[in-house]
Amino acid sequence: MDSRSARKHQAILEAATTVFLSKGYSGTSMDDIAKLAAVSKQTVYKHFADKEKLFAEIVLATTDRIDGMIDLMSDIPADPDGLEENLTRFARQFLVALTQPQVIQLRRLIIANADAFPELGAAWYEQGFERGLATLAATFQRLADQGTLKIDDPMLAAHHFAGLLLWIPVNQAMFHGSVQHTEADLDRYALSGVRAFLGAYRHPGEAVHPAAS
Repeated sequence: MDSRSARKHQAILEAATTVFLSKGYSGTSMDDIAKLAAVSKQTVYKHFADKEKLFAEIVLATTDRIDGMIDLMSDIPADPDGLEENLTRFARQFLVALTQPQVIQLRRLIIANADAFPELGAAWYEQGFERGLATLAATFQRLADQGTLKIDDPMLAAHHFAGLLLWIPVNQAMFHGSVQHTEADLDRYALSGVRAFLGAYRHPGEAVHPAAS
């Protein structure tokens, strides 16, 4: 693909993302996408055979965004004295990443079309969120091996950790539409979620070292 074609390809992807998120899958036409991308409809079809393939590429491309979060998950230090502080710092970054308005919009769009495109929804979950949870589970297992946490099922612990953080802000956003969470809100969710998690999973032999509240 030459540079001019690559620019058009990217313009189509960006336009399609905007239109899908604003109008939904069924409400979006290839004409809408072509108009916003400032290309002909024939050019859109030259790059993407149909609307379904374009939608799939947009959805699956977003799973690459988890890579940075996976690096953060892998790098959580094992220092028992700083465990709450380190987990809270990560939890805050995790919350910021997953409560971005476009992430919530995309999540809502994928769920809305899960019956029509079940394989696409499953692929997005497995390559994105589940891949992140698997990395977090491996990190928790490492911390358990080093005597910092007490965990029998690392993957279940990863689900518990994510659930404690995301249940309130994500459900609010999913049901109420655009919700702006304040810095104080995210700080509170991060700290309280980590403390609840450590209440269940901190190794009994480890002393509690509270993070700054």
